[in-house]
This record gives sequence, structure tokens and C-alpha cells, in this order.
Amino acid sequence: MAVDDEVGVLHAVRRDLSSHYSGRFRILAAESGESALEALRELKVRGDPVALLLVDQRMPGMSGIEFVALALELFPDVKRVLLTAYADTEAAIHAINDVQIDYYLLKPWDPPEERLYPVLDDLLDDWLAEFRPPFEGVRIVGHRWSAASHQLKDFLGRNQVPYQWLDVEISDEARAVVEAAGQAAGLPLVVLPDGGVMQAPSIAQVAVRIGMSEKAELPYYDLVVVGAGPAGLAAAVYGASEGLHTLLVEAEAPGGQAGMSSRIENYLGFPSGLSGADLARRGLTQARRLGAEILTPQQVTALRVEDGYKILSLAGGDEVNARALRSRQSCRSTWWSGYTRPPISRWPSVARWPAWTAPTTWKM
Repeated sequence: MAVDDEVGVLHAVRRDLSSHYSGRFRILAAESGESALEALRELKVRGDPVALLLVDQRMPGMSGIEFVALALELFPDVKRVLLTAYADTEAAIHAINDVQIDYYLLKPWDPPEERLYPVLDDLLDDWLAEFRPPFEGVRIVGHRWSAASHQLKDFLGRNQVPYQWLDVEISDEARAVVEAAGQAAGLPLVVLPDGGVMQAPSIAQVAVRIGMSEKAELPYYDLVVVGAGPAGLAAAVYGASEGLHTLLVEAEAPGGQAGMSSRIENYLGFPSGLSGADLARRGLTQARRLGAEILTPQQVTALRVEDGYKILSLAGGDEVNARALRSRQSCRSTWWSGYTRPPISRWPSVARWPAWTAPTTWKM
């Protein structure tokens, strides 16, 4: 990043940097220390590394040395070069001790092949030698005992979405991200790979932002499967393999209870066993390859039958029509208008009958 309040000088610096380094680095420029700090805060929140700062010493409002001192709080490992006029060399020498300036360059730096690039090449090589690429997936920043943080981690983990957890109580990086996002930032923070930041989001909001689908592409399907446990995944695979327009609806995460098992030894076709997460991943991959559409997280809130078609109401208000429905749900009178509760006299030992859970399949 180049920082200089003189527009002409800034353009010249950016031109020379771009001609030599644009193939390996992203070149940024700022016309003041304040705007440069704002850009650095955004980069910090997004998790983007900063390799080098090339800063003019004489800037109104904030000197180059003052800017570097503040920038070090965000990126302590960044390489620091001060641009100075001949009259400012004394201040530059003091800055080497005060804010650990790595080098200072006198204006003008022509020709850059002799007076600019050799210095920056050496500093960038040092930086690259110690650089460790940051995690590029979803990052969650919050408190260890927060229920909302736990729910987000559980949702991403069960849906096999890579994420990094940062605890604000023990992680300096987490506190830096929160500070860069603003003191009023609501926790947990979800930092997305594209740099977007979500403050205390819901599961549904996160699902949409990371590319999960909660809206059906078609109004009509040959087969709708509710619940993506092992049986539901198998039904979706079989239906899609027969050429049926198949929709799989899952409220939380594929795999169901089996998806949370560390090891499954008695599943047909896997003599050495496999984990529940691996079973869910294999089933989803197979269903998608065969053409099944998958909605998650999504809930079916109501079901009715009209003219032989099953009409499912989804949590978002949309409706889906199906010729055949495969579901394992708790059949309640408020959920399925066609369900008749068994008389209580048939269950003398039961004081109350809140629900009847049974696998239910409607065939074409």
C-alpha cells in the first residue's frame, strides 16, 4: 500500500509499483493516513494480509510516522518504508528506532530499477519467507460459551462447511477483528471468504450467504423427500436415478442422527466402516450427481392433499407440489390436514397423545 497526500506523487508510486509487482501483489493507494487506516481495518476484518507500506512522511493531519505506529497495531508484521525529502532525513533516522521503520527512501527515486525495486524486493522476500497464508474460509468470532456461536459452529460443521473459530477471550486476532469491525459490532461475527461481515446473523442468513439453497427451483416435482437422514438420502438417490424430478428438504443438516456418529460399522457396503459425516457427504454427492435438488436449511410447515397432489408449505411461505412424498415426520393435525388422531381408548396407559411418529410414504 502506498500512502501520499500529493496526487501526482501517489500516481507515480502506484505506477512504478504496479509495473513491477502487480503480478504477485495487489497494489493499493491512499491519499491520507486516515483513509489508509480505514482501508487497513477493512483488510483486517476480511483476513487479507498486508506485505508492505510505502508512506510519505509529510502529510497533513497525520505524519507518516504516526500512521505507521497505528498501522502496526493492525498488522505488526508488515514491512515499513518511509518516503522522505532530503530535509526530513533526520526524522526518518529517528523513526527507525521509534516505530521500527525498515527503510527510508529519498524523493525522487528515479530510476526505480536502481533506487526503488532492489530495496522493496529485499523486504518483500523477507516478508514472504515468514508469511503463513491465512485461513480463507468462513470465520466465526465470538465468545466460547455463547449459544449463538455454538449453533453456528454446529450448523457449519454438520453441513461440512470449513470454518475457523476465533474466541475473543483468548485470541488476539479475534479481538483485532472485532475492533476493526467497530465497538458496536454484535457477536458472533461471521466473516465470509468474499470479505463480507455479518453481525449476529441467523442460521438462515448465513446459509444464503455461503451458497446454500432454501428456495425450490421448480413448482412441481415427481418426488419430494423430507428429511436427509440415511433413508432420505437413499430415497433421493433412487428417485433421481430413475429420472424423477426429485427434491430433498432438510431442516438442519444432511445425515440426521447418523451424521453425528463418529463411526458406523453396520452400514451395508462399507465393511471397514465409515463416519456419519462421510456417509452424509457421499450420499449428498451421489444425489447431486444424479440430479436431485437439495434445500437446506428448510422446513416443511404444512401439508395438504388436493386432487391427488401433495402440496407442501415451506417455512419461507413458498409451496411445492409433488406427485409422491417420502417423509419421516411427527404427524400432527396442524401439520397434515389429512391425519386423524387414533382414539385415546386404544391407548389406555397413555395420559396424553401429543404426536405419532412413523415413517410415511405416499406412492404415485
